[in-house]
Amino acid sequence: MKSHSINMLNTKEDKEIQTAEDEKVLEEMVKAGLHFGHKKNKKNPKMEPYLFGVRNGVNVIDLYKTKEMLDKALDFLSKSVSQNKTVLLVGTKVQLKALVKEIAEECQIPYVNERWLGGTITNFDIIKKRVDHLKDLEKKREEGELEKYTKKERLDIDREIEALKIKFDGLKSLAKKPDIVIVLDMIYNDLAIKEAKDRGVKVIAIADTNANPEVVDYPIPANYDALPSVKYILERIKEVIEKAKIQAQKEETEEK
Repeated sequence: MKSHSINMLNTKEDKEIQTAEDEKVLEEMVKAGLHFGHKKNKKNPKMEPYLFGVRNGVNVIDLYKTKEMLDKALDFLSKSVSQNKTVLLVGTKVQLKALVKEIAEECQIPYVNERWLGGTITNFDIIKKRVDHLKDLEKKREEGELEKYTKKERLDIDREIEALKIKFDGLKSLAKKPDIVIVLDMIYNDLAIKEAKDRGVKVIAIADTNANPEVVDYPIPANYDALPSVKYILERIKEVIEKAKIQAQKEETEEK
């Protein structure tokens, strides 16, 4: 499938791989399955500029466009992180939950990998109070302040903490409204996009062939149903965030 896909891409009119690095990136994208879209009858017309064509009844994404748009998104992300902008990662599909948590924690950024709670951005002050309540309960438990309560009361508090963690654990490092939201599925997490746009928060999002790429600031045309595809993009995002943070720390040290 890999060689067939590369050959298919190389036959597209007016498209040429300029460097060995470009070829390597495109091969990685093919291997991860970024080019596989939805069935042709589920195509959003707004995605037409990012499509190569149809193969076996399935829309095929033009990976040259994917690389171009991914590079733009990563460049914006790099500049933003180097300016200490806050990034929130959102991916709540079952198959993505563990990966989202892993990548976010490695990058030290807040995340949502359970259900998106309405008001997370538009009513951030209310969400922040719930997060602070969770942090306060955890602190009291760690410091032994709950020992004064009965066994049943402590059990109830433990249950409350666990319930709060499911909803808010990934937001504990979010001290203010995020500057950028990265959404891994534009359809599944459309509410996160709506809230971000309503509050002027920039959105980077994976746009599969059934999505409208025009509703976000930095669409990345790619398959968001396959774990390898999403993982590939997240690894690129992780690399950029980590490098930008190191550079920002270096510049801050030099200024002192």
